[in-house]
Amino acid sequence: MVVAAGVGLGLWAGGDDEGGGAPVGSARRTPAAESGREPAAQPSPTPSPSRSYPLSSAPRTIPAVRAHTPARGPGWRPDDSHRVVVSDADLADEGRLLAGELGLAYGGEKGDVRAGDVRLALNDDEGADPESYTMTVRGGRVTISAPDDAGVFYGTRTLKQSVHGGGTAPEGVVRDEPAKPQRGLMLDIARKHFDAGWIEDRVRELGDLKYNQLGLHFSDDQGFRIASDSHPEIVSEDHLTKEQVRRIVELAESRHITVVPEIDSPGHLGAVIAAHPGLQLRNAQGVAASGAVDISDPQAAEIVDDLLDEYAELFPGTPWHLGGDEYRALTVSDPEASYPQLAAAAREAYGAGGTVADLATGWLNDRAETVRAHRKTPRAWNDGFYEGTSVPADERIQVAYWTGKEIGARQPVEYLSAGREVINYNDEFLYYVLGEPQTFVYPTGQRIYEQWTPRVLRGTEAVPERYDGQILGGSFAVWCDLAGSQTQQQVAAGIRMPLRATVQKLWNPGEPSLSWAEFRTLADRLG
Repeated sequence: MVVAAGVGLGLWAGGDDEGGGAPVGSARRTPAAESGREPAAQPSPTPSPSRSYPLSSAPRTIPAVRAHTPARGPGWRPDDSHRVVVSDADLADEGRLLAGELGLAYGGEKGDVRAGDVRLALNDDEGADPESYTMTVRGGRVTISAPDDAGVFYGTRTLKQSVHGGGTAPEGVVRDEPAKPQRGLMLDIARKHFDAGWIEDRVRELGDLKYNQLGLHFSDDQGFRIASDSHPEIVSEDHLTKEQVRRIVELAESRHITVVPEIDSPGHLGAVIAAHPGLQLRNAQGVAASGAVDISDPQAAEIVDDLLDEYAELFPGTPWHLGGDEYRALTVSDPEASYPQLAAAAREAYGAGGTVADLATGWLNDRAETVRAHRKTPRAWNDGFYEGTSVPADERIQVAYWTGKEIGARQPVEYLSAGREVINYNDEFLYYVLGEPQTFVYPTGQRIYEQWTPRVLRGTEAVPERYDGQILGGSFAVWCDLAGSQTQQQVAAGIRMPLRATVQKLWNPGEPSLSWAEFRTLADRLG
């Protein structure tokens, strides 16, 4: 008998469904016999579950598990006599973390399985989603297996939530995997300085919720918030040191979270312009364009590339956000007339028909090339892609779709039908803008939970299902336009339920099995 919490699952990670079988190895690891290890000890026999137990129910977690096969038995409850053991040394970090969280002993890499053990294992299911996992609770033991460390980690999060507050992990088998490979929170730490400790707390929260990305927008008009060796003159007084960033990145990696940096350009560079005023864009009348650099000046590109090169080592993950949005020269009715120096540079670079939009697209492509030299995958805001240009935006730049309010706004389907990969930042649901300026209101978890899915990229309408595979995931975003409107603690409290609702829909975009009231009650119980 199978109770499923979702449909449309892909290939599952294979698991030790019998709980207590021989350790599951990975095809990428050397078998014990070939590596000289001692052969695995055979586990002691375990009693068969009694039919006096009721059939189990799926564990209550956020996000909800995708499928659970129920069974009759007592389940598993942590006890200080129990151990966490691993099948592979690569899982030591996951094992130690879980043991510390549940008050268990960490037994290390063991072949034997004892009563009460939690066993973490890598399996050889190479075709499975690396973030998928199987959790088997049977015979007084727990086995979590997956094709990759990340999947094992997510299985430990399910176990941690299952037994939260003295509860019991239910008997049976959980098979789980995310619907979307990118699940993120973006923090605007440029307009508002956030303490390193506060950011680390968010990393721990994100890890327990099975998020896998943390975006840091650390450069804008109001501040530049990470120490720089190449251009220390642009760094704000309140900033993160590189050592603080390294600790954040290290903590994030231990939770299988990638930190995604963003140096937005060619707009939103006010902090750079404050130290280099000669780079500021000015129109034909000499009026300065707020936050925008003059992209016809080669020195502007040199400084931005210096910064991109410098921070490539600090952020070892693959994704890199280039920004590209709200360039002032392209928010006027006639860019060529308003900014003749840009028009002249465009004609020089691209011929007589070259436009300011062509020049801006060339800028974006050049910055993408800079980060790709460091083996990064670039993304940019959707309003940094312009319609009708003779210079196409590099097709490998992913689209971070946030709005449809800009001049010449393009529907999400235009990007999708062109074959582009898209990440959902829909400002109608996923934008938490401090002070609620313009038309923004603080998003609620309930509205996300009941109305949003990853296919709702703009406004409230979903794009056709055939594009679902090109939507890589989504990101909840905290923007600090009116930075003093909330304290750090108020921000953490305000985004708490929206974060939980967002990851529920990224893990499983189908109709949730719990009502909003039930979901909120569960969130309160889990903490």
